Amino acid sequence: MTTKRALVLAGGGLAGIAWETGILQGIADESPATAEALISSDVLLGTSAGSTVSAQLSSGLSLDELYQRQVAADSHEIRSGVDIDSIFDLFLTAMSDAAASREQKLVRIGEIALATPTVEEKVRHAVIEHRLPSHDWPDTDLRITAIDIATGELLTFDRDSGVGLVDAVAASCAVPGAWPPVTIGDRRYMDGGVGSTVNMSLVEDCAVAVVLVPSGETTPSPLGGGAAAEVALFAGRAFGVFADDEALAAFGPDPLDPACRVPSARAGRNQGRRYAAPIAEFLAG
Repeated sequence: MTTKRALVLAGGGLAGIAWETGILQGIADESPATAEALISSDVLLGTSAGSTVSAQLSSGLSLDELYQRQVAADSHEIRSGVDIDSIFDLFLTAMSDAAASREQKLVRIGEIALATPTVEEKVRHAVIEHRLPSHDWPDTDLRITAIDIATGELLTFDRDSGVGLVDAVAASCAVPGAWPPVTIGDRRYMDGGVGSTVNMSLVEDCAVAVVLVPSGETTPSPLGGGAAAEVALFAGRAFGVFADDEALAAFGPDPLDPACRVPSARAGRNQGRRYAAPIAEFLAG
């Protein structure tokens, strides 16, 4: 019987990156051992924003250093120039055919993403390079999600995939309609949490999972019942942390806006302090 533990880091834009980092820093404020237990989980699974955080946690920088990067006044992040409501409209258009399969809907989203003007792929790639303190895969079991836009298939990149870490994170962070699909070999990839923000199916080999989700517990998913439902259906023991009211207010109307980073990180830190004891108790069980 497996005893593996997973830390699952969900999608949620720049707000999500800052909030997840803040949550972990807040836990460390109250219980350094609990934060270390999470960061040193057997498996780190990252989707979109979570792919950035999981790669950063595996980079060798301390949690405090990573948090300071989030609350720094300056960053290399850029605005997409796309209204967030237009992205939601893209999803609704792609999913209007009730008879289409999940993969068919994702392929449709991919087609629209390809046709939507965005910054050049190399410009976006440079942003991801600056995000990651290390561009090398760690020795740990780091799993990063992406969706093949031609097939709608959910894939997992890891250190054995033959794909560079920066490319993997860029693909996972390629929110359709906001950022360009990422070219790896002869394939194009996207994610942005459009299929699922948590992808709990990819940690089925683990017995325990702590899941950080930078959205409200009742927030629906475009292609499913939402992250809370996925966490609840996990076969093992799972503990989900969802953004509280303070965090949701900090995220603002556009979680892709670089201006949301600092308030989101601080709100996450406040929330993390309150969750340190419950998570410690959960891990001890």
